[in-house]
Amino acid sequence: MVIRRYIKKCKLAYLRIALLAIALSALFMPSLSPVKSVGDNIFTLYINGQVMGTVDDKDTAYDLMNEARRELAKDNEGMLFLEAKTELVGEEILFGQADDKAGVLDNIKNIYSNSVHDTLQHAYTVKIDGYMVNLPSISDVQKLLEASIERYDTQDRFSVLLMADSKRELPVQVPEINKNYEEEKKEELGVTTRDFFDNDGVFGAMDDVIDNIDFEKETDFDDYYYGITEMRFANTVEIVEAILPSKQVSNLNKAIDEVTKDKEKKKIYEVVSGDTLSGIANKTGITVDQLIALNESIENERSIIRIGDELTVTVPKPELSVEREELEYYEGTYEAPIQYVLNDDWYTTTEVTLQDPVSGYHKAVQRTIYLDHDVVNRDIIKEEIIAEAVPKIVEKGTKIPPTYIKPISGGRMTSGFGTRTATIRGMTSYHGAIDWGTPIGTSVVASCGGVVAHAGWMSGYGYCVFINHPDGKQTRYAHLSKTLVTKGQSVSQGQKIALSGNTGVSTGPHLHFEMRINGVMVNPLNYLN
Repeated sequence: MVIRRYIKKCKLAYLRIALLAIALSALFMPSLSPVKSVGDNIFTLYINGQVMGTVDDKDTAYDLMNEARRELAKDNEGMLFLEAKTELVGEEILFGQADDKAGVLDNIKNIYSNSVHDTLQHAYTVKIDGYMVNLPSISDVQKLLEASIERYDTQDRFSVLLMADSKRELPVQVPEINKNYEEEKKEELGVTTRDFFDNDGVFGAMDDVIDNIDFEKETDFDDYYYGITEMRFANTVEIVEAILPSKQVSNLNKAIDEVTKDKEKKKIYEVVSGDTLSGIANKTGITVDQLIALNESIENERSIIRIGDELTVTVPKPELSVEREELEYYEGTYEAPIQYVLNDDWYTTTEVTLQDPVSGYHKAVQRTIYLDHDVVNRDIIKEEIIAEAVPKIVEKGTKIPPTYIKPISGGRMTSGFGTRTATIRGMTSYHGAIDWGTPIGTSVVASCGGVVAHAGWMSGYGYCVFINHPDGKQTRYAHLSKTLVTKGQSVSQGQKIALSGNTGVSTGPHLHFEMRINGVMVNPLNYLN
């Protein structure tokens, strides 16, 4: 019994000491204070599934997240777009404390920085037809457009103004090229911008200008304003404000390089057998007129082209093209336009000079229209003749010359035109024709329409057919197995005239195709379409 009472007294003493310790802790450690049961009283903040820390109320959590966003935005231009899934989990505890706010804030800032998806910023989109470039400021847009005209405007006569497009419901700006030199003109006439607002106002200033003009006086060479007189953008240009990801916004130097530099190298096409101007135009995706304009060697659609000729088929172009008009004073020799006398009995390949030209001498004001570096049009707007030029007079044909086609289908070329090693007795070392290996009996057709000059056997040729054509050429078809036409017969292009063979001096079944001009053998491949 004594022992039990002693143990009981010890338990009571231990309980008293424990209660006293708790009381002292509550007195001297206020951060560990008991919390009344009022529901959730501490909250754990999660962002993207990661714990940021604990706070004692929801408002504190929102304040810390807002502060983290402000500090992150302060260090970045534009607007930030980040992916942050936030979750605030509350619970009720009896004793405890929230985490240090500074530590929680650092955790939030760190995860926000790692969650930035992109930076959005205020920008301006410049649309040039179907091409677009984005710039960070309207002043950069202005500089970009100015750079496009500065390539040609070396005297700073023009500037770019951005104006609202009144035809559009949404705010869109369009550029207009302004003439700076108009103010210089007014100063020369004694009129300034201020004059339009002083004294009699606009109409008074206009009256003064009109009074100073001598309408009967002819414009002299000194009265012209030489150099660039007009400029405009050849493309449709629109500028709109936008909020864009930073990575889509270009810096000014890169934008100028993209918009003003020529994008591709000049492309050259080499003429091959069978080519025509229209065929080359179709192959390269341009018109015949464009092909003529790109090549000084081509005078018109009837000009002759030869195998191996190199023709320009495209020229480099910038994204933003500028059209401009320039006036230039010129004094010196000039040539009168060629005068043509048309002859309906001649082919277009025939020309005869009837009168040689003599240069004249004149003073002139020349107006040239350019698209970028290319001349679009050139004319004389004032001219004073010192010595009259004598024109060149040329008589030329109007008839379209006949064409020539390959006389067989298929076949393998076994001997070309020119020097060769003689292989059998009776063959010459110079081969003035083209040979195609082909089985005996292959159909042979007339390369061009004409009149049969010979049909039958001829030494060396074997069975052969000669055809005279209206342009003076003669074609010969040799080593035939059979002729199907007679001398004096008219034949049309593509008409069957014989069967191939191996007659005469021949090393095997083939067709010998020969072409002569005024009796001289020429390479047929230069004339086949």
